[in-house]
Amino acid sequence: MTENSERTTRRQFLSVNGTAALAGCAGLPLSVCGNAVAATGPDWHRTAHPVVHASGPGGAVISGVCAPAFRPVFDAFVANFNARGEIGASVAVTLKGVPVLEAWGGWADTFAATHSVPWNRDTVCLAFSCTKGATALAAHTLIAHGLLDLDKPVAFYWPEFAVNGKSAITVRTVMQHAAGLAAIPFTSPVPIGGWADWTTMTSLIGGMAPWWEPGTAHGYHAMTFGWLVGELVRRVTSISIGQYFADTIATPLGLDFWIGAPAHVLPRVSPMLPNTDPPGNDPFTVKMLTDPTSMQSAVFFNMGGWFGLPPATPPAYNSTASLQAQIPAAGGVTNGRALATMYAALANGGALGSTRILPAEYAAQVGAIHSALPIDRTVLMKTRFGYGFHGSIDNRNVGPGQSAILGVSAFGHAGFGGSIGFADPAEQVSLGYTMNRMGAGAGLNERGQSLIDALYKTLGYTSNRYGFWTRAARREGCPRTDTD
Repeated sequence: MTENSERTTRRQFLSVNGTAALAGCAGLPLSVCGNAVAATGPDWHRTAHPVVHASGPGGAVISGVCAPAFRPVFDAFVANFNARGEIGASVAVTLKGVPVLEAWGGWADTFAATHSVPWNRDTVCLAFSCTKGATALAAHTLIAHGLLDLDKPVAFYWPEFAVNGKSAITVRTVMQHAAGLAAIPFTSPVPIGGWADWTTMTSLIGGMAPWWEPGTAHGYHAMTFGWLVGELVRRVTSISIGQYFADTIATPLGLDFWIGAPAHVLPRVSPMLPNTDPPGNDPFTVKMLTDPTSMQSAVFFNMGGWFGLPPATPPAYNSTASLQAQIPAAGGVTNGRALATMYAALANGGALGSTRILPAEYAAQVGAIHSALPIDRTVLMKTRFGYGFHGSIDNRNVGPGQSAILGVSAFGHAGFGGSIGFADPAEQVSLGYTMNRMGAGAGLNERGQSLIDALYKTLGYTSNRYGFWTRAARREGCPRTDTD
């Protein structure tokens, strides 16, 4: 294949990826999704807020419970169905650790020509890089208790890592996306389905050389972050990242959130429809498509077929093998309620009710930004990362779908296609949003951002002109203190 034909094939592949994915979803057991029942935290069942309902296209129903003050967020959620092409989705918001909104609706049978399976309260889906927030939080529980040291070399815990110029890379450097290991190079091809084998992926990453001098720049580690941090967790605890997250975070908080979904969860999973719009002209996409040997190309096309392969092999991320694999950067299965609950603990000093995830003094700084150079070496745009979480990111000058505009103190993680979970400790607020129709870009599309915008406006914020939601002073009667 010539270089020009490879570029064309990749662009065509990305354009038709949504159609090609249909074949990858054949046989997914969604027929029982409507009757599945989930475990939930107790507060979500005890809410006394009014029940809300709305209608969407094609007979879709949007349902939930909502404190009256937060009705604008629910209205924005409904508008996503009626004006922005939402298929199935969930959203949830907490304030001071108390649920103020939970809504769900649309369809779970994503690829059906005629939809018949509703997205219900307990439907879950792939949340892509929202999983990084869960993986990072798992590592933070170890760091906070002195079991994992940010300033120790990774090789202290993982001796095999100390090859090809990586012996001095610290845990801190990995956590802030500065290790130079943002993609596995094409010289070390990931075998088809290799993403499902932990030893394969950690061996490839452990043996590679950095793309840049570690610590001198940062670049989004889109897939490798999960195996890097997950292996550190495994080396310290002797259990997998999926099991550690379940034991330490998901079960205590009552989350429907899995890094490696068990078989009984699969009937509840709504498959993801890849973006069907033409590829964008943002710097990352252009580099990925025009330079087949680049790091950007390797992010997508040296991942064992997880994102699909040109000319028409569908992505594997909807497959049962992928959903059950531990892919801790992007393979988490969850919903808006679980994301909002996880971040509620971080918005409220590291605890939710009597369940403490992090010590208060540690939680107070867990969202601090540490990597914020003007150009991220991977996405070739601005990003702002802390230790596993990101803050508000404003790339609106580049084009739509490349930003996630949050409050100044907010932190969390967006997911490929447009999902997000975040906390804003200044407001003691959290939000989670998941959906099954992916949008374009590396950030949020208008559906997810509209929910965030509605939330901040509800809280009395007046402007996002400078890359953050801000306000001059708290508005009288702001629902920050009135959630009835």
